[in-house]
Amino acid sequence: MAETHQEWLAQMESESRAKQEQFMKGIAGRLGHPRLTNAPPHPFRGAPDFWQSFEWSSEEQVQHFTDNFEAAGGHVHRISDMREVQSFICSKATELSARYMIHQNEVELNNLQLKENLEDVVVSQWNSESDEDWIARAAEADIGIVMADYAVSHTGSIVVVSSKDKGRSVSLLPTALIAIIPLERFKTRLGEVLIDFDEAGREQLPAGIHFISGPSRSADIENDLTIGVHGPGVVFALIVG
Repeated sequence: MAETHQEWLAQMESESRAKQEQFMKGIAGRLGHPRLTNAPPHPFRGAPDFWQSFEWSSEEQVQHFTDNFEAAGGHVHRISDMREVQSFICSKATELSARYMIHQNEVELNNLQLKENLEDVVVSQWNSESDEDWIARAAEADIGIVMADYAVSHTGSIVVVSSKDKGRSVSLLPTALIAIIPLERFKTRLGEVLIDFDEAGREQLPAGIHFISGPSRSADIENDLTIGVHGPGVVFALIVG
């Protein structure tokens, strides 16, 4: 029975390949050239050399990122250190009358001691308790806070990866987002970020790679632009350094 079944599978595959070949020949005939069976030469792969070597200085990176991010509706602030970051977040929480806040479970953010400095705000640390519904906590948050893994100046994009302690919901579900970008994490070109993930290999890829280029923007077929439908409607980028 097994041999008969295998013979039947082989026959079905042969018939399928014959139909496929006939179909492709028909397309080639309509295009007026012979059926091609080998891939055409492709001498150029990836970005050209001049783009691979293109680089901005640190201050140029900051300026171009700021211009591009603000053009998309985001807000950029240059901040000297993490103590000033703490002050900015506390001030912004008061300004926005925030009641709930959530941040990634990262050392830099934990050291801000937001819970101790914001007595009237419920501050949650992502995935710090196993029995909590963390997506619900992120959905109710007025402000989400993340550490950027990269920032791309040419596109005005913040890059945030997901992991057990860095849930995507922290940057996606709150009403407002504050992204902290250490100066040394800036890149000029998007390819500089992507090559790091490529070289890490499939097994080392994060659970998610997210590109944030300002607040959420959505438009229906009538070109009616709406802010904040599929993500935070207000995004602050804090450049530290």
